[in-house]
Amino acid sequence: MYICAVANQKGGVGKTTTVHNLGMALSRHVKTLLVDLDAQGNLTDACGLTAADVQASSYEVMAGDRAASEAVCVLSDSLHLLPASRDLAVAELAFATRMGRENLLKKSLQGLDYDYVLLDCPPSLGLLTVNALTAAHSLLIPVQAEYYALAGLELIQQTMQSVREALNPSLSLLGILLTFYDGRKSLNRDVAEGLRESWGEMLFSTCIRDNVALAEAPSNGKSIFEYRAKSFGAQDYGALASEFLARTRKI
Repeated sequence: MYICAVANQKGGVGKTTTVHNLGMALSRHVKTLLVDLDAQGNLTDACGLTAADVQASSYEVMAGDRAASEAVCVLSDSLHLLPASRDLAVAELAFATRMGRENLLKKSLQGLDYDYVLLDCPPSLGLLTVNALTAAHSLLIPVQAEYYALAGLELIQQTMQSVREALNPSLSLLGILLTFYDGRKSLNRDVAEGLRESWGEMLFSTCIRDNVALAEAPSNGKSIFEYRAKSFGAQDYGALASEFLARTRKI
């Protein structure tokens, strides 16, 4: 079971969009679990679930109140979701005194039977994100095609290194994904070039182009493939899935 955390302390960079649509694309080939670790529950909403559909969330699972297998919602035969709830907003405080609090998610996921697990992290580098990095084999960092994105990479790289040293020495950087990309804008091209110069092959060849369909799909409770299969967004996330599978050596 290969676990990948999708994280960036900056909000609005496409983490949830990436987890949802990459997960949908992967599920065409392998059994995939999505895990929503954000109290806002955007991934849960995007998958078409309401509060009434959620019997237990990732919070209860990490707290040890429910087994992960009992909390999982079935989206399709090969795509499942461990949903979020607002209880995650108090997770930092609730788990603060727990022994081994950084390993709660890792322990919760043990024994599950999936090929891939994608972790949608909150827009912070707090305890929930540290839990995700501790449980994961690798980290995927979505980065918006803007200047401040370059500066933000340093902070998450430092967090990743700290987790490696103290909690998860096998954690690796799977890659950096450029999102909201518009090749007509010189700033976007400059950011892409800067990332290539600094990160080389760590930058995914696939860029997620700025596409209105990607913004519209979640409000309909659908992935981009279900909402508009011929859009740039569907093309890009399909290409990302192929590159993701190649990088993780599952094909």
